[in-house]
Amino acid sequence: MRLFRSPRYNMVLHFALLVALNGLLLATAAAAPDTFNIRRVVPQRSIDIQNAQIIPQASFVSSFSSKVPRRAAKKRALLELRRSASKTSTIIGTDDNEEYATSITVGGQNFEVIDDTGSSDLFLPQVGFQCFSLSDASVPEADCFFCTAGFDPAKSRTFKPFNNMNFNITFADQEFLTGGVGFDTVSIGGLSVAQQEFGVVTKAAWNGDGVTSGLVGFAFPGLTSVFNGSNPDLDVPGGQVVYQPFFFKAVEDELVQPFFSVTLDRGSVAARTNSTLDPHLGFLALGGIPPVAVTGTSATVPIQGFSISSGASELFFYDVDVDKYTFPGSAGINLTGSSAILDTGTTLNLLPTPVANAYNAAFDPPGQLDPGSGLFLVDCSLLTKATNGNSKGIPPFSVVIGGKVFQVDGRDNVLPAGTDENGNEVCISGVQDGGPAEDGNIFILGDVFLHNVVSTFDVQRETITLHERAKY
Repeated sequence: MRLFRSPRYNMVLHFALLVALNGLLLATAAAAPDTFNIRRVVPQRSIDIQNAQIIPQASFVSSFSSKVPRRAAKKRALLELRRSASKTSTIIGTDDNEEYATSITVGGQNFEVIDDTGSSDLFLPQVGFQCFSLSDASVPEADCFFCTAGFDPAKSRTFKPFNNMNFNITFADQEFLTGGVGFDTVSIGGLSVAQQEFGVVTKAAWNGDGVTSGLVGFAFPGLTSVFNGSNPDLDVPGGQVVYQPFFFKAVEDELVQPFFSVTLDRGSVAARTNSTLDPHLGFLALGGIPPVAVTGTSATVPIQGFSISSGASELFFYDVDVDKYTFPGSAGINLTGSSAILDTGTTLNLLPTPVANAYNAAFDPPGQLDPGSGLFLVDCSLLTKATNGNSKGIPPFSVVIGGKVFQVDGRDNVLPAGTDENGNEVCISGVQDGGPAEDGNIFILGDVFLHNVVSTFDVQRETITLHERAKY
């Protein structure tokens, strides 16, 4: 998924429009407007949520790392769509740790890409791509702010084009990426997948960050964005030709056990408020869990599916049931049937309106809703106190999933968000309003929550195992 920034503040506005899913919805609505609806469906299988699945240590591990401040254009429109053995890759943090990226190799060429559990595609710009503004005017290639010149098919001995197919994705802020489709060997954290399908972008309207040159998605195949034909103008919403994303193909090829884990570090306040490099911000572990200290709190729960109109349930995102949110003032809030998507591509927790209102009212001093941005602002002195080990004034916050209580550190519930037009420091709450608690609304547990757990996604059993992290 991708995030948005407000032009008024240098802060993140998290826009939870699920673009790939919306493409399916638009097609369904056009075909049968009187019967169109989307609903979440509980899988018809038995899962022992009282005992967490035992996950082996990963042998394929990639670390997350690196971060830079966004350029001015990115303040106007940030990310929205995201965004047998085991391997691990280091995660790097880009844009004040608002994006987590990892190193990949495609056809022997190296790239840093955004790591996203909220989308499914792998895409890279091609050398010589055309860059456009959001108003569709041609602009210099540098204005797209990819950190490399792009992928060069001519320099890969293993690249094969997928003729008469096109990659095509458009985001709600009018960013778009189109181009060809190809197959090549893709490696992450030592895990190499041959003949992996991916988007080779030749036209882009992209508010890049100067650190990454693309994205790798880990959500289910139903969100992929490849279409028949060579002309993206002829693509029909909902007409995607579904393919196996990187991790799903690795499992299909029996290269790795069917689960991957994500561990996101929150990083220091200093790293989040200046342009210094954050070389290590967690792990992407393929086929197991990374070497991270955890407590005894853990749970395994089923991933929830969605039914479009009267169709069968299908898995798109990593959506889980939430029993409740606990904090001062939460006792009377009814969240029956509530769920949330675990999304590395969204920084904040976007939760039901009653939760957001009550939680932010519990701050001392209370959080204030800013009408211009739609965000709850909080006193920045609380961030300084929390950094020094004093979370007084920040209400404790926990998420109950699978009957287990997962605590969110106070340091994650106050985030630096730059300055306002007068140069005053601005801070925002980690819990923001994701809309009314009603059917059809989709809520997100983003990095604010994910900093506090090791999340393991089992794509074969269709479950998620959460281990609470030890304090760090």
